[in-house]
This record gives sequence, structure tokens and C-alpha cells, in this order.
Amino acid sequence: MKKPTSAPRGKSSAKAHRKSREELNIEARDRKRDKKHRGHAAGSRASGESSGTSGKSAQQAKDPRIGSKTPIPLGVTDAPVTKQHKPKSEKPMLSPQAELDLLENDERLDALLERLEAGEALNAEEQSWVDARLDRIDELMQQLGLSYDDEDEEEEDEKQEDMMRLLKGGN
Repeated sequence: MKKPTSAPRGKSSAKAHRKSREELNIEARDRKRDKKHRGHAAGSRASGESSGTSGKSAQQAKDPRIGSKTPIPLGVTDAPVTKQHKPKSEKPMLSPQAELDLLENDERLDALLERLEAGEALNAEEQSWVDARLDRIDELMQQLGLSYDDEDEEEEDEKQEDMMRLLKGGN
């Protein structure tokens, strides 16, 4: 046969308790409030690393922001104005005549030319240096209107004059 149930049957126990609209609204607000606090804290992107990685932040004390950290004065200050650098040339600007005199009196160039005349072979660096100096001497002499052959031309002029005298005197 059937056993009797312990709970009395009645109207109230037969139907489950239905919540009113007010109770439902209150529960919904509570759920919404709980969901609202799930994400990151406000401004967490701008403030850098999150506080959840405390182990890494102890190791990494470096500022995560990119760029220079030196302070920049925003107002007008009495700081000295930075000067523009003048390009340093190897030699000061000299007149062509002065530069030619320096090159002609260069001891290293004289020593290397003497070695060449003696028949010694120069290494590539010394040979290129001598060639560059001799080329510069040629350029300067052309600028000044000088030539190596001035002495030879004078000798040839004297020989031609001597020949003319001989020809005239022989007649």
C-alpha cells in the first residue's frame, strides 16, 4: 500500500513560491552589481603593469613607458643656448701660395721622394699618400700659373738666342 508523505498537502506547498516583480528586480540589480566589478580597475592601461603580477614587478623596476625620461623645461629659462658645431677641416684654409709652400717643405714627402729616387719600393699607403700630395701640388701650381718647366724653358730660350747670334754673326 501507499505510505503517507510527511509533508501535508495543501495549497501553499503544492505551488512553489513565486517571486514578485520587485524581488526579481532587486535580484537582477544585485547580479548586475556583481558583474560590474569583474574587470580590471579603471585606468589600468595607462598606469602600466597590473598589481596582480607582484613577482615580476619586483624584478622589473624599469619604467614601462617608452621615450626619454629627462625633464624638459617648459618655461623660459636662462640656460645657455647650444652652439652649432663648425665642421673641423683637416687643415686651416690657406692661400694657394701658402699651401704650396707647406707642401714643398714637407719633410715626410721629401723623405719618401728620396726613397723613390733611390729605387726603393713604397707600400700602397705611402704610395697613395705621395700621389695625393703630388697631385695637390700640380693643382696649386696650375692655379698660380706656375709650371715645373720654367727653368728648362729659360735654358731653351738662351740656347735659341745663342744660335741666333751665331747665325747673325757668321754672316
